[in-house]
Amino acid sequence: MRRVLALAILLGILVFPALAGEARPNAENPEIEARLNRLAADLRCLVCQNESLAGSRADLAEDLRREIRTQMLQGKSDQEVIRYLTDRYGDFVLYRPPFKPVTYLLWGAPVLFLLIGGSVWYVVLRRRRNQQAEQTVSHEELQRAARLLESEENR
Repeated sequence: MRRVLALAILLGILVFPALAGEARPNAENPEIEARLNRLAADLRCLVCQNESLAGSRADLAEDLRREIRTQMLQGKSDQEVIRYLTDRYGDFVLYRPPFKPVTYLLWGAPVLFLLIGGSVWYVVLRRRRNQQAEQTVSHEELQRAARLLESEENR
């Protein structure tokens, strides 16, 4: 009896995938969906912050994707959709914020840190070089050290 039950369960598990329906497309309009995915990949999720809008599963991200899809269906261009989002949420929603006075430090920080690091490196190397030059040992000091070593060995 147990074998028959196990065989029935196994057959049910094997037949079940065949009963599945055909996969439905992600949206009614594949072109809009492709455009949405390209645009959402360049936008930041406002909840997750380190995740793109395309990859986020947050409720707000789903709402934003739905809003973007609606605007695209209304015929708005990508730039108009981006302008709508930045007007509403600020430049934070963009992974690549524009170069303007508010973001100068953001764009210039890598160069600034590189210059500071290079300057510190140069100063440290110069100090080491100067210290080594100052620490040269005279011929008399070397002879004295040799005599001390010989006297220690003779003990």
